[in-house]
Parts: sequence; C-alpha cells; structure tokens
Amino acid sequence: MNLPGALAYYVSAHGYGHGARSGDILGAFNRLRPGFPVLVTSDLPASFFLSRLSSSANSFRAGSFDVGMVQLDSIRADVAATLERVEGVYARRPELVAGEIAFFRRHDVRLVVADIPALPLEAAAEAGIARIAVGNFGWDWIYSKFVDRDPRWARMIGLIQDGYARADLLLRLPFSDEMKVFPRRQDIPLVARPGTSRRAEIAARTGARESFRWVLLSFTSLDWNDEALDRVARLSGYEFFVVDPLAWRRGNIHAIDRNLIPFSDVLASVDGVVSKPGFGIVSECLVNRKPLVYAERTDFLEYGLLKAAIDRYLKSIHIPAARLYAGDIAGALEPLWERPEPRESEIPGS
Repeated sequence: MNLPGALAYYVSAHGYGHGARSGDILGAFNRLRPGFPVLVTSDLPASFFLSRLSSSANSFRAGSFDVGMVQLDSIRADVAATLERVEGVYARRPELVAGEIAFFRRHDVRLVVADIPALPLEAAAEAGIARIAVGNFGWDWIYSKFVDRDPRWARMIGLIQDGYARADLLLRLPFSDEMKVFPRRQDIPLVARPGTSRRAEIAARTGARESFRWVLLSFTSLDWNDEALDRVARLSGYEFFVVDPLAWRRGNIHAIDRNLIPFSDVLASVDGVVSKPGFGIVSECLVNRKPLVYAERTDFLEYGLLKAAIDRYLKSIHIPAARLYAGDIAGALEPLWERPEPRESEIPGS
C-alpha cells in the first residue's frame, strides 16, 4: 500500500547517544509503518544509523541544526568554541528555516521529530506541520550554566527556547530535566535495546581470550597517549574492546567494526564498561545489566542527572578523570566486580 507523505527526523550530532536512541525509535516506527518514508537528517555518519536500521524506507542526509557542545574529547568540552558555533548557526536562522520549509514541501513531510535541535521545530511550525521533540534535556538548559561567563549566551538560549516552545509535544525520556519550555510534555519509558552476546564470534575475530575479563572502553574519542595505552595493554587477565570511531589495536586492546557487530551486541558480550556518563551508555548498561566505571564530565549539566541514575540503577565505580587520562584504570576495575548490586533493578518507565 502506498502511504502518503513522509516523516522528517532530526538528530543532534552532539553524540552517539542521541543517534542510538533515535535509531531505536525509528526501528520501532519502521516496524509499525513499513514502507513509510523516513528522512533522517544528522551530521552523525549515515553508517552509524545503517548499523542499527535495516528498512529501505529510511534515507539519510547530512545536516546540522544545533551544535551541542564542542568536545575536546568524550569528557572535556570547549565552551568558548561552542558559543562561537551556536552564534554561527543562529546567524543563519532565517536561511535554515526557509530551507527546511522548502524541504518539507518537496518531500510532502507530514511530521517532524527532533532530538533535540530547535530550528526544525520552528520550521515545522512555520509550515503548519505537526512537530514532536524527543529528549531528556534541551540545549537551553545545558547552556544556562554559561551565562555568568559570557552574557551572549542569554540571547542564544532565548532563541533556542523560541523554537522549543513551538513544539506540539515533548516526549520526555527518563533521567531528565523538567524541560518546562515545552508547552506539552509526556514522559515515556527508557529507549534502549538489549544486545545479544556474541562472545565466541568476537573472540574468533579478535583473538581475545574468552576466559579473561572483557571490558568495553566506550568513548568516541579519548586523549590517551602511548604511555596510557601501554599501561592499559599491560593489565593481565583482561581483554579490552573499542568500537569505531576509536580504532586502538595494541596487545589486549581490540577494535571492532560496528557494521560487523552492532554496538549493543558488543556491550552485551563484555563483563563491564569504562566510559563517561552519557544517556546512551548509561541506558544500554542498564538494559544489558553491565557494571560501569565512569569519569566526571566537565561543563555538562546532564552529568548530575546521569550520576544520580548510575547510583540508583547500576553497579558502578567513579574514576577521577586524571586517572582515566593516565590509563590508570586497574584500581577502579578490580573492585568493580564486587560492588553491591544497585538499589533498583527495574528499568525506568517499564
């Protein structure tokens, strides 16, 4: 049956967590409405979405309508560079809105969903198209921390809030800020996908020893020098894994192509995870029941929300960022396995 119209879905390129949960939502939509065209816009690699989505109804185009935080790596942010880029985006606000309105008309878009850039919501409102936001925070809230450093942030926050206020509905995920700028809010369950353990296959591909402790180093980037990498590679009794875009291969550190083995299956195959607290990794550790070693994040308000979730739902240990950057992770890993079970095991919203 030929279905009219299309869904336009916008995903922040700030981090893979936005892409992971968007991929799970889109996968569910593909199953509910097979064949309905979905137009995904993001500066995350199309290959990332293709590793999670199989429907030919999906198409992908590069495009960015928010900045998120400019990251020095997965933990450290560059606030000054972020402000410059946000100002650059909003200097083009009329042009970007007009371009998306033309895009909607060209593709007969009937619904716009944003996780969680504001400009596509504004464009949809101008075009008279239904519009939904998905997220556990808005960029206005993340940036609110920086107004005291530079008053130019106040104007940017106001412009972002203008777009958010025009959403018909916010689907608010767990571990969230109040997000009061959205006129109508509906809480939804955690969006995360349990993986399938493929330990034997991974061992065959990488030469990793199945009898050792397996640990996923879950970062898109981390400033480890040769000394830090060597310190990790010398740890006995462990096999470590990274997933692209990281590609470290050294001793007992193995790189895995997510196009061959999906990230969720890699996570399901390991015994524990070392990462920064991000929505995606916290959620996937929760649904896959994996303990987590985590470092603090700088200049990112979401850290407090996610730390509270980690303390409540996960077996975990905090590692100071300075020790993480030195590759000095043994002292956090050794006691991880004996940590008490979390206070709560029920998945939020289930």
